[in-house]
Amino acid sequence: MVQMIGEITGNMAEEKIIVVAGATGAQGGGLVRAIQNDPGGGYRARAITRDVHSAKAKELAAMGAEVVAGDVDDEASLRRAYEGAHGAFCVTFFWAHFSPEKEFAEAGNMARAAKDAGVRHVIWSTLEDTRRWIPLSDDRMPTLMGKYKVPHFDSKGEAEELFAGAGVPVTNLLTSFYWENFIYFGMGPKKGEDGRLAITLPMGDYPLSCIAAEDIGKCAYGIFRSGSQYIGETVGIAGGHLTGTEMAAGFSEALGQEVVYNPVTPATYRGFGFPGAEDLGNMFQFNCDYNDYFCNARSVAFSRALNPDLQTFETWLERNKDRIPVG
Repeated sequence: MVQMIGEITGNMAEEKIIVVAGATGAQGGGLVRAIQNDPGGGYRARAITRDVHSAKAKELAAMGAEVVAGDVDDEASLRRAYEGAHGAFCVTFFWAHFSPEKEFAEAGNMARAAKDAGVRHVIWSTLEDTRRWIPLSDDRMPTLMGKYKVPHFDSKGEAEELFAGAGVPVTNLLTSFYWENFIYFGMGPKKGEDGRLAITLPMGDYPLSCIAAEDIGKCAYGIFRSGSQYIGETVGIAGGHLTGTEMAAGFSEALGQEVVYNPVTPATYRGFGFPGAEDLGNMFQFNCDYNDYFCNARSVAFSRALNPDLQTFETWLERNKDRIPVG
């Protein structure tokens, strides 16, 4: 028995530690599961969480992940969490506080902590700074919070300079619209005045780059497994590029009842009044106005090369149709 313990300890010592921020969330949780579901893959997950006693933290620990206390708002705690790590997955969650400035500060904490700890590969989960395409002076799209066009995009894109400036070896990972938004964000099919179920998006006939949240983590694992190949690069991932009509057809098939696509204008969407409606309205407008760029920056083939189990919309719907609120 003593010999066996020694052998296990030796094997663990050879594994490269990947520290995962947002480990109890969608993207980070997907990465932790991808690592832990690949025994012998040469990596071990160290999950950062504010509360190591939470149910989600205990689930990660039960999978074999190392769970440590840390907070993206506390740089010192991040330095401790990054100690001895090979890689770090860095992500922020704008929708918890709706503050791009807070998001930017959190990114800075992670970048500096990773540099101080000597982390050899950082993945920054990012999005475009839309002001590179639509300056604040451009009135095609309203300026929000005084200095942003799409706040939850712009702060992430702007934060890329923090990782580059800190001198950490970084891969910028452009993500896509989560299909889980149809479950958790109130975007699922709803009955209109005519009694028909419809999904409402301001995308016209343009395709939207989408992905299952779990697959973001799996693709990130594929990047870590690729060694240094994507360090210094910006890469984009998607599970599909689908129009509203195509998504409505997928819902109809999966739910066994007709779902139609209700296209509205971005201005109408901005006026819906729920928290974040203006931000999302601008986001969808950016996706439409720069659709060729946006879709081309996110390759489904590349995503599948990183993650051979990449889900299609149809696959995701089959697995999740019972979780989608319909009403």
